Amino acid sequence: MEIKTVLITGATSGIGKACACKFAKEGWNLILNARDTSKLEKLIYELEMECPELVTRPLICDVRDREQVKAALENLPADWKTIDLLINNAGLVIGVDKEFEGSLDEWDIMIDTNIKGLLTMTRLVVPGMIERGRGHVINIGSIAGDAAYPGGSVYCATKAAVKALSDGLRNDLVDSTERVTNIQPGMGETNFSVG
Repeated sequence: MEIKTVLITGATSGIGKACACKFAKEGWNLILNARDTSKLEKLIYELEMECPELVTRPLICDVRDREQVKAALENLPADWKTIDLLINNAGLVIGVDKEFEGSLDEWDIMIDTNIKGLLTMTRLVVPGMIERGRGHVINIGSIAGDAAYPGGSVYCATKAAVKALSDGLRNDLVDSTERVTNIQPGMGETNFSVG
C-alpha cells in the first residue's frame, strides 16, 4: 500500500489538530504547519507516542507571509514534495465589533490568514498535484460563510470567500482528476477565536 502525504495548515489546535490525529492513525505521512515551534514540537511528540510508525515533517511558517511559505515548501526534501492532500485549515477570528466600529488592523490579520493564506498554499501546492495527476484540496470554511452573525461580518465574509474560492478551484480543475472539498463546520470547541 502506498503511503500518502497530507499537509495540514494550522495543525496545532482545534480542527487542524484533530485532522493530524486522524491522519496519523490512518498511517499517512504528515507535514504539519504552524507558526509556533514549541506547540508544533509538542504535537509531533504526542502523535509519535501514540503512533510510533508515524513520519512527520514540521513546516514552520506563517501562512500570511507568502515568501516564508514559499521558502518553507521549497526547503522540503524531494520525497516530501509529493503532497497528496492539502488541508487549508489555518484561520481565526479576532474581535466582535460592529462593522462600523471594528479594527482595520484586526481585519487585515483575518483577511490575510483566512483568505490570502489559503490562496498562497493552494497556488504553491496544487500545480504539483496537477503535474502528478492526483490530489485533493480540503478547505475548512464555516457555516458563518453562509449566514452572518452580529459582530462577525468580516470573519463571515472571509469564510464566504473560502466557499467561493473552493467552488472556483473546483471549476478550474473540472477537466482533471484532482478534487476540491469545502467543509463548513458549525461552532466547535477550539481556540481559534482571539480577543
